[in-house]
Amino acid sequence: MASLTTLYRALPLLALFMLGGCATAPGRTTNADPLQGFNRGVYKFNDTVDRATLKPVAKGYQKITTQWMRTGVSNFFGNLSEPWTIVNELFQGKPKFMGQQTGRFVVNSILGIGGLFDVASKMNLPARQEDFGQTLAVWGTPSGPYLMLPFFGPSNIRDGLGRIPDYFGHPFRYIPVNWKVTTALDVFDVVSEREKLLSVEDTLKKAYDPYGFIRDVWVQQREYQIYDGNPPAPPEDEDNYDDDADSKDAAPVKSGESTDQK
Repeated sequence: MASLTTLYRALPLLALFMLGGCATAPGRTTNADPLQGFNRGVYKFNDTVDRATLKPVAKGYQKITTQWMRTGVSNFFGNLSEPWTIVNELFQGKPKFMGQQTGRFVVNSILGIGGLFDVASKMNLPARQEDFGQTLAVWGTPSGPYLMLPFFGPSNIRDGLGRIPDYFGHPFRYIPVNWKVTTALDVFDVVSEREKLLSVEDTLKKAYDPYGFIRDVWVQQREYQIYDGNPPAPPEDEDNYDDDADSKDAAPVKSGESTDQK
């Protein structure tokens, strides 16, 4: 508990330092992929590991549980992540959202029986998720190139580094129980999240390039999160990147030759 006490003692000083960065425009998240060769290799590795382990476990979990049980488990883990979301909203200078999430955490922890039931949403306190990568973006930190992380999946340089404080900011790190219990909870959380993705696999199978599809969807989702649901238009350099990538796949057209199909 000493480490937890030290963390929260440091929060006021960290907030003062970090709020100074909130005056800048948020750093954009680009789909530029100069590390594509490496990223595709990691994607294949992750996909192989997923098919061999995580996906079968997620299917088994789905088979032996009911929907309301899975919803309760998801609510429980979501509620446990609320304190770190509140801290990041403090860092980002969002007092309104910080107050709402604090109320949501209190309501669901008490009335929702430890977060198993999402009572707060019915009280107009919707769920939000903030992490340190989003905080870095709000301070104006650019994303850097797209990066596929082993086991963790889609990310970039900024958000990959943000995972370090995310790890130490999660309440799991400070629960006074045996490490085997917290590890089991971590695994259960991952399985719960993986089960949610089973329903979208048909869409992924229909994609011409699943790797590129996942990358572009993740980048759009990340921008949506960073800008609180109101992302601006993509930057020009991102459009140019897409155009350049498309032009490499297109067949060259001879001078004076029409591109219309006969």
